[in-house]
Amino acid sequence: MNRLPLEGVRAVESSYVYAMPLAASLLTDLGAEVIKVEGLSRIDTTRGGFYGGATPDNVPGPDPWNRTSTYQQLNRGKKSLVLDLRRDEGRRVLKDLIKVSDIYIENFTPRVLRGWGMDYPNLVKIKPDLIMVSNTGYGHGEGPYSQWPAQATTMEATHGHCYVTGYRGGVPSKVGQSFVDFLSCWAALYTIALALRHRRRTGKGQWIDLSMYQMGAYWVSDYVLDWIANRRLPERIGDRHPWRAPQGCYPCAGTDQWCAISVGGDGEWSALCRVMGRPDLVDDSRFATGPGRLEHHDALDQIISEWTKGLDKLKVMELLQAAGVPAGPVFDARDVNANPHSWARGFLQKVAFPEEWHMGKRVFMGLPWRFGQEPFQIVGPAPGLGQDNHTILRQLLGYPEAEVRGLEEERIIGTVPAEPPAVPKLTLEDEVRLGRLAYYDSDYKERLGI
Repeated sequence: MNRLPLEGVRAVESSYVYAMPLAASLLTDLGAEVIKVEGLSRIDTTRGGFYGGATPDNVPGPDPWNRTSTYQQLNRGKKSLVLDLRRDEGRRVLKDLIKVSDIYIENFTPRVLRGWGMDYPNLVKIKPDLIMVSNTGYGHGEGPYSQWPAQATTMEATHGHCYVTGYRGGVPSKVGQSFVDFLSCWAALYTIALALRHRRRTGKGQWIDLSMYQMGAYWVSDYVLDWIANRRLPERIGDRHPWRAPQGCYPCAGTDQWCAISVGGDGEWSALCRVMGRPDLVDDSRFATGPGRLEHHDALDQIISEWTKGLDKLKVMELLQAAGVPAGPVFDARDVNANPHSWARGFLQKVAFPEEWHMGKRVFMGLPWRFGQEPFQIVGPAPGLGQDNHTILRQLLGYPEAEVRGLEEERIIGTVPAEPPAVPKLTLEDEVRLGRLAYYDSDYKERLGI
């Protein structure tokens, strides 16, 4: 394989939960060395509890904080350094690390680094060409919200997305997982690439002040523009569309199986009628025009559902796509992992864990794009907490062994959390009974070839 794009680039990441840990893990796929910094009293929330996801085979193991699925997916390929940043010694080590790195990624609220004297104006004094990414809910500066802590699950409301999401006549609704985290991830990667190019050309670093609130507002920009131009507020319309009709998720053969269909014009409408074996609908005066199809959407939903309910969801997609009608099956977790297209693209990859972890191989999501025809390979699994403490401190920073031992004795570094996160004690059968899982496959390893 050719030289990776970010080989020779070192990034330090002291961020938590989804957005920036994911961005930093994708940097490792591109060849960067990424050092994740956590504290023994402030480990990443994805190492356990609600955010942690599952442990392999639902078995916590002796160190469950290293094995949770969410932590592993978002931190694969990194190195781990533990530092207690509440203490002067911990911050001194972090400054030394930043001096020999190219990028610093953090998602503290603005007051934290400013209070430590480690905000961008101070860090560029020790690393003049530093590229720094500060990911906050509402951005730095003088805005009245800037000091507020935030997470994507609430910002969907403040940036307006919940207002336009929900069923007609119903309450504002959230959309699945915290998608604005992923918008911020892509924005961080894009701006880091621009900043690296700028530094190569000018020798100057950059401070990327990334506001998740503003990223989310872009998602509803058409509604914002409609208000600016027309003083018109949108309404919640569920699965439907302001002008595409029919559109929705339609039941298919099996239990809780669906296919999404979206018709954008008369040509697609005629094609849908042909595929369904209902050419008579083309001449039906109720459905002859787009506005007519919108007006009689309920009747169309019943007609389409009668056709789809006897067919496999993949068959519905294949028939309609072949006829030029936009359609896609609604995939669950099993469908995604078994999907041959994702494997063919190299999006899903098998990653081997060290033998002493007793975890074998596991499936990870890789990069969402390719350069040319060759997919990038995931470097390896996520590190154990603090597994690279000595290597980084002794070899990279040149600290004497006695100083490293002193940091251990003072609990500034370590490998076991001060308060190990709670481990769920539910069986998979319990999870299904409580409605937290729809089902599980006991033979999933055979299905995935791991």
